[in-house]
Amino acid sequence: MALNVSVVSAERQVWAGEASQVIAKTVEGEIGILSGHEPLLALLAKGEVRVTTAGGDKVAVEAEGGFLSVDHDTITIVAGNATVA
Repeated sequence: MALNVSVVSAERQVWAGEASQVIAKTVEGEIGILSGHEPLLALLAKGEVRVTTAGGDKVAVEAEGGFLSVDHDTITIVAGNATVA
């Protein structure tokens, strides 16, 4: 199963699509998320969010502040500032 991922900043949606894996930097350390992950809410640290799309492509997003939410293979990343690297 694919993950449905949405990355938004305060101004706009930065990236959205299906992914096989997401790796993000939280205030407690780096976390990797695959399909079937337990529900989670985490505070983002400044750093790179790495998305591997369902097709195998890599997308890197620089994110600063905000949070990451995981629920039923849906990942929502809300950052104060985010840009595709």
